[in-house]
Amino acid sequence: MNEDPLQKAISTAIKAGYQVDKETFDFMRTIPQTIDLEKLMATVIKEMELFSEKAMFIDLSLLEEEAEKIIRRLGDERSAEKSLISEAKKIDFHPYAKDIQTDLRVIEDPTDKIETAGTLEDYIDYFQDRFKRMNRLLRQRMDLKNAASVSEALKAANQKRMKIICMIIDKRESKRGIFLTVEDLESTATIYVPLDQKSSVAEKARSVLLDQVVCIDVIKGRNNLLIAEDLVFPEMPSRKPNRAPIPVCAALISDLHVGSKMFMEREFQQFILWLKGEFGDEKAKLTAGYVKYVVIGGDLVDGVGIYPQQLDELSIKDIYKQYETTAKIIENIPDYIEVIIIPGNHDATRRALPQPAIQRKYAEPLYEARKIYSLGDPSVINLHGVNILLSHGRSLDDVISSVPNMSFRRPSKAMKFLLQCRHLAPTYGQRTPIAPEKRDYLVIENTPDIFHTGHVHMMEYDTYRGTLILNSGAWQGQTEYQREMGHVPNPGIVPIVNLQTLEVIPLDFRSFSNQ
Repeated sequence: MNEDPLQKAISTAIKAGYQVDKETFDFMRTIPQTIDLEKLMATVIKEMELFSEKAMFIDLSLLEEEAEKIIRRLGDERSAEKSLISEAKKIDFHPYAKDIQTDLRVIEDPTDKIETAGTLEDYIDYFQDRFKRMNRLLRQRMDLKNAASVSEALKAANQKRMKIICMIIDKRESKRGIFLTVEDLESTATIYVPLDQKSSVAEKARSVLLDQVVCIDVIKGRNNLLIAEDLVFPEMPSRKPNRAPIPVCAALISDLHVGSKMFMEREFQQFILWLKGEFGDEKAKLTAGYVKYVVIGGDLVDGVGIYPQQLDELSIKDIYKQYETTAKIIENIPDYIEVIIIPGNHDATRRALPQPAIQRKYAEPLYEARKIYSLGDPSVINLHGVNILLSHGRSLDDVISSVPNMSFRRPSKAMKFLLQCRHLAPTYGQRTPIAPEKRDYLVIENTPDIFHTGHVHMMEYDTYRGTLILNSGAWQGQTEYQREMGHVPNPGIVPIVNLQTLEVIPLDFRSFSNQ
């Protein structure tokens, strides 16, 4: 893509380690086309390098001074002033969404409900609550209403067939078969899955995760051994999704990682210009006019001390300044657009799920910059009648590493698996930390119309039983860790969802041409 002069100038500043704030950016847009913006920026940077202490942002007063010098050298100051006024005129853009009344309801947010102390009793309460909630979901199926308990199955006569609802607490595979240790609120049992059975049963047993609650069709064998004939996941019901009554769009994004050297600031600034109707071709601008909501699914900043050697990849090494910079960026989103934010594992809140909203003491500038809806992870919102389940997606790591045939290149498959489990983090004790709350907020009790995650930096979408599954990718280039793991992300692509049709319009700001 050929960058225009303004983009080249901003790129020059970023490469030199400086940020460009809104006032400076707006001023640069008014500078006459006769001035070489890239050379002007290089001159200002050269002057700023002489400062005793390196600044974070390009000095606006110095930029104005250098621009004025060049205008004088051109010898026609009056003409230059007229050009400034002419260039400052905005593109005629009348966004449809500006006239739409906000229709946003927060259905679920764990922020003010978190209360765990981390005691042994809390852990017991947590797993009992998980089992009870999953048990209720499974028994909503007509064929599982009369499922037996584990103790009833153990007391049954040999060769009796029955269904039991249980939690998987251990799994071992041998040449003879797969052995599952299961329990409910009262008893424990061992279930044998023969490998010579129908392949689908063994495949289900291989994919089932520890701490997952399922229903298993069993036959009572000798010595209290139960033999599996089928495994039934809680699953999502097939249904027609809710849709908005009017054409209105939401931009679903995540993983900005502001503060990282790989943060794609130029592309994100182009995204904001696009929201304003100042970037992209006419078709893209028409789409921008329908965007009423921007939903950010976590990892607004890169944080500090999140992973080994992270400092080497940070352009901003102070988390307070990371949020200051984020605020300067986010505040440029048009004020008629509602911004909804949840945290990720890089943000300033507790690491364990469920996460409360990003802590204000770290991110005060973000809260002051403009109106935002700051929620916890997971949360459920309703936009014009469409229910959206928001979660950063930390547990996708565990699913992809534990379930056969999963890949970071296909996060939608892992998201589909979570919907089948009806749980956002089925396994306890792996990479995803889970706090032992008295209520398990990670159970997917209601069927979402849209399931939105991020985390794995791979924009992909699909549908499953009427639910739109969407991983929103990222705004961070490939990190050294990702390179070592062989993971090639596809950042800079924004999925725009038409809430009336649930159609996804992907916009690639890596190759977007400014018409």
